[in-house]
Amino acid sequence: MSDNNLWNNIKTSAYKALQPIINLLVKTGITPNGITVTGFIITIFAAVILIVGAETGKRGDIKYITWFGIVILIAGLFDMLDGQLARKTGKMTKFGALFDSVIDRYSEMIMFFGIAYYLVSYHYFLSGVLAFIAMIGSIMVSYVRARAEGLGVDCKIGLMQRPERILTIGISALLYGIISRFTGTFKIETDVFPYTLFENISIFTIPIFILAVLTNYTAFQRLNHCRKKM
Repeated sequence: MSDNNLWNNIKTSAYKALQPIINLLVKTGITPNGITVTGFIITIFAAVILIVGAETGKRGDIKYITWFGIVILIAGLFDMLDGQLARKTGKMTKFGALFDSVIDRYSEMIMFFGIAYYLVSYHYFLSGVLAFIAMIGSIMVSYVRARAEGLGVDCKIGLMQRPERILTIGISALLYGIISRFTGTFKIETDVFPYTLFENISIFTIPIFILAVLTNYTAFQRLNHCRKKM
């Protein structure tokens, strides 16, 4: 089974598990666009947590990134719900699809802004730069697909699509908090390099580095896919 097929099966199972919530939302009368906006507001709140942590916290304080991880995963849940609710209620419109895509891009930029702000504030400058590069890759993954589909080419291939990106960020933030809670502060240093090789926050920043690489790789992978199709 390919990675894409495995991930599609996981997403299908996740959507089935969310059906009770979707049925409840149908009864409330909330619109898919309302769900999209709610998820966007939650994402802003997640970024604000990191900004507040940068301004009022201290280096090594795990609670801000931990809470950010929890909140961003909740925002990701809403991102899964809006499309399913639109299908369930028959309210799938072209404007709704456009609105969802635009808000998703704003959400990702705000999320990465919060991450970069926090990291740079505590002098994790390289990690802050990588967060910015990951943001560029994330936007380009979505842009290449949108532009290709506007030209009539299906372009859904690649590993680091939006759900994978949100899960990577959210889960790594949670793991950082949980592991740090049990292990306390730890560092791996060497005289060979002037920088710390590994410390608590690396649990959060290494996945950001992976995102920086894989999102941009996915964007070029999609571009190459389109070249072959065109």
